[in-house]
Amino acid sequence: MTDTVSIAAQGHVRIVTLNRPEKLNAVTPEMAERLIAAVNEFNTDDDARCIILTGAGEKAFCAGSDIRTLDNYSTPWNFRNRPDYCDALRGLTKPIIAAVNGYAFGGGLETAMTCDIRIASENASFAAPEIKLGWIGGGGMAAHLSHAVGPSNAALMIMTGDPIDAQTALAWGLVSRVVPRERLLDEAMTVATAIAARAPIAAETAKVNLRAAYGMSIEDAITYERDLQTICFATEDAAEGRAAFKEKRSPNFKRR
Repeated sequence: MTDTVSIAAQGHVRIVTLNRPEKLNAVTPEMAERLIAAVNEFNTDDDARCIILTGAGEKAFCAGSDIRTLDNYSTPWNFRNRPDYCDALRGLTKPIIAAVNGYAFGGGLETAMTCDIRIASENASFAAPEIKLGWIGGGGMAAHLSHAVGPSNAALMIMTGDPIDAQTALAWGLVSRVVPRERLLDEAMTVATAIAARAPIAAETAKVNLRAAYGMSIEDAITYERDLQTICFATEDAAEGRAAFKEKRSPNFKRR
């Protein structure tokens, strides 16, 4: 990985840091390619069980795409088909936590919403400011935001482009927790470590199940969930979980 996207390992947790703080961690095409490569690596690494995504510095999680690079696309069609970091993160099969340490604007907000869990620092703020520049988001802004905060609040954010603070994001359900900035990574690591200690196949299946439920009727969602439960129940890890429960010990999950 280049300096602008760094990766650190702590046990079964991988910490991905967007490392361009002087530009509010705005994503360049090169950084998007690095994120795509990281997702491919994590998806095939059985030792990686949970990912944390954060930004370097004290001001920003991610300010979205670097606007200075957008005129480099020769046509709008090439812009539309560019390698996209939100698309890459949607392809991640492992649970991922966004540790939002400041501005999450535009594509940065979309990036955070692509993550399964969002934890924010007290100085975090969230915005869909594209309308102020003459366009709208294209990385899942409307779909994710309307699911997260409801259609009226989503419309307020998308149609005004104005930011909301961390406490508003918490009240609206956009984030799960708000903590002091100095505790943010510790809090994210606590949650990630807990997830990494669970049965990995079950955690990955839970992610699939949650995403599928968005677009299903309640009846179809329950049927699909029951099928996924049956698949998990047949794994070696599920047998280990039952044995550990009977023997009153901690399970040793091996992703089998």
